[in-house]
Amino acid sequence: MLELKLAMYIDFPSHMNPGILVTCADDIELYSIGEFEFIRFDKPGFTALAHPSSLTVGTTHGVFVLEPCDKLEYRDLEYRSCHRFLHKPSIEEMHQFDAVYRPRNISQHDFARGNTPSLKLDSEYVYTDSLFYMDHKSAKKLLAFYEKIGTLNCEIDAYGDFLQALGPGATVEYTRNTANVTKEEAELIDIRQRIFHLLKGTSLNVIVLNNSKFYHIGTTREYLFHFTSDSSLKSEIGLQSIAFSTFSAIPESSGNTSCIIQSILDSRCSVATGSVVEYSRLGPDVSVEENCIISGCHIITAAVLPAYSFVCSLSLKMNGHLRYSTMAFGVQDNLKKNVKTLSDIKLLQFFGVCFLSCLDIWNLKVTEELFSGNKTCLSLWNARIFPVCSSLSDSVTISLKMLNAIQNKSAFSLNNYKLLSIEEMLVYKDVEDMITYREQIFLEITLNTKKTSLI
Repeated sequence: MLELKLAMYIDFPSHMNPGILVTCADDIELYSIGEFEFIRFDKPGFTALAHPSSLTVGTTHGVFVLEPCDKLEYRDLEYRSCHRFLHKPSIEEMHQFDAVYRPRNISQHDFARGNTPSLKLDSEYVYTDSLFYMDHKSAKKLLAFYEKIGTLNCEIDAYGDFLQALGPGATVEYTRNTANVTKEEAELIDIRQRIFHLLKGTSLNVIVLNNSKFYHIGTTREYLFHFTSDSSLKSEIGLQSIAFSTFSAIPESSGNTSCIIQSILDSRCSVATGSVVEYSRLGPDVSVEENCIISGCHIITAAVLPAYSFVCSLSLKMNGHLRYSTMAFGVQDNLKKNVKTLSDIKLLQFFGVCFLSCLDIWNLKVTEELFSGNKTCLSLWNARIFPVCSSLSDSVTISLKMLNAIQNKSAFSLNNYKLLSIEEMLVYKDVEDMITYREQIFLEITLNTKKTSLI
């Protein structure tokens, strides 16, 4: 992903004043501009890229309310000023703040030239965010603010908390909206308000890329869709169904296929359509059913990975010792949904089953100790349900038994294991060991490829 980002942005530095570029690891921006045009980051303040998107997409991203422009030609590349920035607004809010554009604004001349947003002409659209740049002066201002605070004890969002403070139409009301906050701390609103007053008056410049596509792969469903079902992204950047892996063949059905990334799979292993397997070793008696994401796993014994499951193994460094844990849940589970009291955890669902019933099957008691972090924000994210094991293969085996127990409604006790939440697993994550594991797979595939070529 890093290499892809560097390739996409390769022309930026030579047309950029000193400053900082902020981008995300879960999106891909493809665009086309004139042959002799360049994307320039040379204006004071902040500068962001904008892409035409449906209103539905706008509800889960940032939306720009652009300053009115007398002459709209809908060129591939436009430099505009932003009146205000809306963070994950409702469709009603997009209309209320005049962020919505309608196809009738497009002239016949522009339509004939092909200079129209990359959406159907019969649909309303908004301009959504992707990456943004801040000039050196703005970056120094934020750095000085951070150094003055000393320690930051709440989560500040580089998009929502920075960009919403910009532009002449920005107001302080957003600082009290915590709907999109994963962990609300006592000082959050105060810090947000101080950032707002710090950045207030700073300009937000927008580079509108009318002929562009924004691909978001940050959710399990988006990941599966773009890598297996949809052909658009795959064809545009040359994604392969089997990428640097040892696996004989993958099934394909009506355009829906599987995706194997840097993995070693036994020829007798089966992977159903619509599933992604990455950085894993799967033995001969392993069956991956449809629409699964399998990441970083080592499975040597007979196993069935149920359809629509997400199974991801992590290396952990705990008290100086190397340990392993595997998170397993449904790709459609809502990890962000939270409740405030233990009596309400019945409202959470794990793999499509009432979470309270799952805890009963695993013989776990409903106590505050079952959750890490904030005890008034209970969710699948901070539920301590995943066992810690001494080997990678054992951790996968135990977590799969958890899933199978839920599916078969058969008891499987977790009482004898040390349990972690996903929140805690990320704190203990041993990135170096995980990279070493991937490098071992890489080297083994390389050697096998060389042997095959020699034969």
